[in-house]
Amino acid sequence: MLHRVLRRIGILLVLSMWSVLPAQASDRPVMVGYFPAFKGLARIATAPIAHYTHINIAFANPDAGGAIVRDDAMTCMPGGAGGNATVAELREAAARLRVKGAKVLLSVAGGVIPQCSGDWAALLASDKRETVKQELLSIVDAAGLDGIDIDIEGALLTAIDRAGNYTPFIAALSEGLKAKGKLLTVATASYEGGMVPVSSIPYFDLIMPMSYDAIGPSWGQAGSEHSTEAQAERDIALWLARGVRRERLVLGVPFYGYGFGKHAPGGDFRSLLAAHGESVLTADLIGKACAGCDYITFNSPRTLGRKAALARAKAGGVMVWEISQDTQDQLLGRTISEMLFASPN
Repeated sequence: MLHRVLRRIGILLVLSMWSVLPAQASDRPVMVGYFPAFKGLARIATAPIAHYTHINIAFANPDAGGAIVRDDAMTCMPGGAGGNATVAELREAAARLRVKGAKVLLSVAGGVIPQCSGDWAALLASDKRETVKQELLSIVDAAGLDGIDIDIEGALLTAIDRAGNYTPFIAALSEGLKAKGKLLTVATASYEGGMVPVSSIPYFDLIMPMSYDAIGPSWGQAGSEHSTEAQAERDIALWLARGVRRERLVLGVPFYGYGFGKHAPGGDFRSLLAAHGESVLTADLIGKACAGCDYITFNSPRTLGRKAALARAKAGGVMVWEISQDTQDQLLGRTISEMLFASPN
């Protein structure tokens, strides 16, 4: 019964939001999905990726000397078995994904840098960044990847940029990747101190504002929501104004929610649907969003469909964190894909 309801809602979402689309389709949009390596690269074989044009495997970090790989193992990329993933595992995962039609990138850094990582700020200084660049170029070749995704965030990003080391590193890495016909992409926040510098924008093939996490367990305005449509509108407008070409701008959306009060800590959409049923299909809240209240803030399929329509009209695609948080029948990915790639005829 629930499955039939989900299908009907998906059809209605596409029909109801058709008017948001532009009269004429532009270049084919992209749909980027992140997959965390710590959940196990072997899961790639069964991961729900049918709707995605790009998969970013996250996250790898260099060791203290700047090495990404030692003895055929990643130096700082926790895998599903407890240790670091191996190059062979990464290569096999990439091959499986490419057979399914997706481009595969390795995402580096991350919102929380693990203890096994070297100091990015020190490693990107002028006397050391060449090592990191060459290591990244080498793993692209060794694992058969389509490129590198940069996810240096927050205070770390600010420190590297203020030292004058962010854009020179990105420029050098871009040159090396372009010589191989590979991609360089970036995920970025949209607040002061969390945005990639304007000077780096020309070097990226895709720029993906993370239009979520406005509130979380220890940050944000109490009683607010973490990823609204209004935020998506603002983020797209901001990055267009900062000089990003529309076709390179990819709107980031979440497949998870944050819980407060008795609903803390929240969870992925798959779990929310199992726990709360059909109520999560059209609303973005469980409970009432207010300071001190018990509630969960997330994106429903309806909202994700509207964001996909927005991205098709004003940007170049949608990015998802992260694909394993979808339902078994890929309700969220399907909803986004049907809107993003819909033919106007």
